[in-house]
Amino acid sequence: MSWKDNLPPVRGRLLRDEPLAPFTWLRVGGPADVIFMPADQEDLADFLKSLDPAVPVLPLGVGSNTLVRDGGLEGVVIRLGKPFAEIETLPGAHLKTGAACLDNMVARAAAKAGIGGLEFYAGIPGTIGGAVAMNAGCYGTETKDVLVEAYGLDRQGNPVTFSDPDAFTYRHGWGAEEGVIVTAALFQGTPTDPAEVTARMEEITARREQTQPIREKTGGSTFKNPEGHSSWKLIDEAGWRGKLFGGAKFSELHANFLINTGEATAADLEGLGEAVRADVKALTGIDLHWEIKRVGKP
Repeated sequence: MSWKDNLPPVRGRLLRDEPLAPFTWLRVGGPADVIFMPADQEDLADFLKSLDPAVPVLPLGVGSNTLVRDGGLEGVVIRLGKPFAEIETLPGAHLKTGAACLDNMVARAAAKAGIGGLEFYAGIPGTIGGAVAMNAGCYGTETKDVLVEAYGLDRQGNPVTFSDPDAFTYRHGWGAEEGVIVTAALFQGTPTDPAEVTARMEEITARREQTQPIREKTGGSTFKNPEGHSSWKLIDEAGWRGKLFGGAKFSELHANFLINTGEATAADLEGLGEAVRADVKALTGIDLHWEIKRVGKP
């Protein structure tokens, strides 16, 4: 009997051999052995405690910064939904949010509550769980700058708390690499006139719409910026802006945004990224490092 036929009882949803393409912004990827959508934190904890510890577990938010390979994913994909999307305003310009909250929702909730400092989330696709895991940021502010604590469950279903955001580095936070599923986060902002916060958000949103291909099948920034350089400039100089590679290309609008033109496979997208990395290295000696998380079997 396969482990898939002997899963712990749950109150949430279990999907077997489910294609992952619809769960990611790039719209590619083979099936997951199992997708689990827990009913609440207790349901998730009980499942993790009872699941065979040899079975791999991977949290997946809205897949805005994830490339799932064509062979799919072994093990269990944890997909947090509405029960993990609550936002609570607390005294002292604090905001507590579930990991499934969209970053943009958090920015809007902060603005409504007159909390400044979190408006940068209006410019980041994805969820708070992913923002914590990769120290997401834009336009000069990162998650570590506003995070007080993050909360999660370890692989055994035990609750854990992280309270050292100063340890975050560029595009590296806390979560999956530590074997933790982030479930919530506590942020600290500053009391600010709601109209002022809203104006900043609108400015960020307008800037993003003008400079990024937000209506395409994309995965956000593909490569981290090497120190002292912009990845988009390196890609552009290597001649890859808008150049097709199978069904994949880098956007004409922003050369660090990988695009599925509609017919791309995950192999096309990853192959394009590796071809660009090789050309940039040959031309400049600079190594580009993936910011998009690539998971699964080729």
